[in-house]
Amino acid sequence: MKNQKSQIFRIATDIGGTFTDSAAFDTQKSKLILGKTLTTPNRLVEGILRGLSKSGVSPKDANLFLHGSTIAINTMLERNGSKTALITTKGFRDIYEIGRINRPDSFNLRHRKHQPLVDRNLRFEVNERLMADGTVYKALDTSELNALVKKLEFLGIESVAILFLHAYRNPLHENVVRDYLQKKLPHLFISTSSDLSKEYREFERTSTVVANAYIGPRVNKYLGEIEHELKQMNFNGEFLVVQSTGGLYSLNEARQDCVRMMESGPAAGVIGTQALCKTLGIDNAIAFDMGGTTAKAGVIRDQEALVANSVIIGGYLTGLPLLTPMIDIHEVGTGGGSIAYLSTTGALRVGPQSAGASPGPVCYGLGGTEPTVTDANLVLGRLDPKNFLGGEMRLDKKAAIAAIKEKIATPLGLSVNQAALGILRIAAAAMSHAVKGVTTDRGLDPGMFPNLFAYGGAGPLHAAMVARELSIPKVIIPRAPGHFSAFGMLLADFRKDLVVSKFIPLQKVQMSELNEWFTDMEKESEQSFHAIELATKKMIKKRYLDMRYVGQEHAVTVEISSAAFKHKNLSAIKEAFDIVHLERYGRGSPHESAEIVSLRSTILGELKKPLLEKITQGSKSAPKSSLSGVRKVVFDHSKVMETKIYQRERLLANNVIHGPALIEEHASTTVIHPKDTVTVDPYGNLHIQIK
Repeated sequence: MKNQKSQIFRIATDIGGTFTDSAAFDTQKSKLILGKTLTTPNRLVEGILRGLSKSGVSPKDANLFLHGSTIAINTMLERNGSKTALITTKGFRDIYEIGRINRPDSFNLRHRKHQPLVDRNLRFEVNERLMADGTVYKALDTSELNALVKKLEFLGIESVAILFLHAYRNPLHENVVRDYLQKKLPHLFISTSSDLSKEYREFERTSTVVANAYIGPRVNKYLGEIEHELKQMNFNGEFLVVQSTGGLYSLNEARQDCVRMMESGPAAGVIGTQALCKTLGIDNAIAFDMGGTTAKAGVIRDQEALVANSVIIGGYLTGLPLLTPMIDIHEVGTGGGSIAYLSTTGALRVGPQSAGASPGPVCYGLGGTEPTVTDANLVLGRLDPKNFLGGEMRLDKKAAIAAIKEKIATPLGLSVNQAALGILRIAAAAMSHAVKGVTTDRGLDPGMFPNLFAYGGAGPLHAAMVARELSIPKVIIPRAPGHFSAFGMLLADFRKDLVVSKFIPLQKVQMSELNEWFTDMEKESEQSFHAIELATKKMIKKRYLDMRYVGQEHAVTVEISSAAFKHKNLSAIKEAFDIVHLERYGRGSPHESAEIVSLRSTILGELKKPLLEKITQGSKSAPKSSLSGVRKVVFDHSKVMETKIYQRERLLANNVIHGPALIEEHASTTVIHPKDTVTVDPYGNLHIQIK
């Protein structure tokens, strides 16, 4: 590392829809320094700089700058990316629009299928054709390219996606067109399907390369702004970006392979949960993240975060598929800033519309006029108007009461407290769907996951209600939950995910041959680890096979143990596949033949991580210094209860607190409902037993 002696910090920043968080780890003092500020939508980098300024940490003193953001997925969902053209094989420009011709909403006569990011008049065909094995059937007609360049220039195209049939087998034609366009139109952002994935399925590959090209210019500009500001502040370390898998990749890779950072912020929270599970000896858990705009859930199983190899951005009904690995996260539009309103039929609804950071909830006093979930929590006494964000922001309770009364309570004939409770109940029900989306919808029994880790600024406020909704017996609130995703980045490793489609019956495979295929695939990627100046402890390889029964269309991913390679045991691979298939689909066929569809490899470069710090031991009784007062709080059935308020930083290990209670800290408040009990563990995590 450059200037390693003076660079003692690792900095992580996470931009959310409402708040921007920073977490800096002092490697000399083993101290974590946190910062939080409102997101600045018009210039996102400004929020990062403000957060770092509040924490008192300068990038010039850091050797690692880690970053996660929702800019990639927001650009795609909000449809505000670059003007993009698609270049494809002659006769196949409608692949992107035709899709899979499935009808996910069978009985809805008004159902509308996915809307492509590129209109048909911006999809151009080129004379060329490869066979399924990668051999050239029709050579590329380069004489067409000059006319194509003129069209792109005339139309003001900013970005180009190149997808040729079967290019995952042979990228020759894609590379020729890419090089030609780069020479003639150097200002264009150009993305080829073969650079993003070596996996088959033409519609999904088209959708992936178009999405990458569509978001590319905006993501590049954004990352460039951050890089520029860091250089201005004399940062000389490594700038790494968090992938949707929770792993890290280089800034240069992020600029080209933008789709890999679609869910970078939320993924880091799941990685943090995984690290806590390993520390606490918990095998299975739900990671629940609720911020100002959305609520997200992921799954930890056998102390590993579950990863999906393809995802649909925008939902199954009308979304667009991406062939990119991503931590299996389900998201719903319910956060602290979610707006409560009455539908045309007079029913109370919450979200997905959000007040965001600007204008924000009514109580922020920044111009918001619509009541939100945060306003409801303030009205019910669950937030302290004078101590929000440690007193940095004052909340206007009278304005929140007036908004809920006018927009919700009076039209429904309810008291303000009843209306506010109704808002929270509906929000909790909506958030429970995020958890169901990563358990029952994936064929997993929710009963296998008795622990709900709740974080994000709003997670601890609502975790007990969500747990009750799902009959989960325990909620765990980590330390500094409002900064937990940023903290999770500090626990991430450098990561490469590789895939090659290769169709072959399992019984025809030799284990030595299979090992050789994996080795060839992994060689090139290992070089990228050495190109980054990272102090990796060791390199870990995990190998997988996408498999299916002969005659099936879709495959499942099966991890292959090192023992199977060592003992050349093909039957162990088949048994593992049967078990995974049984779990996912409810049945397995041990006597049926299976085939390999794709090879996958994940390479991790383990980084040295900050150790989880233990807190001072205490007795069952919380110290008197931790009790800061009593406040009237409304719980179920609109019952007002005198509720003790504790300051979290003054609690000790082994302390036990019985509900009702509020546990306040800088960026969050944990609500302990009546009859619930919370215990503080040696690392300062709050374990809430739900009654």
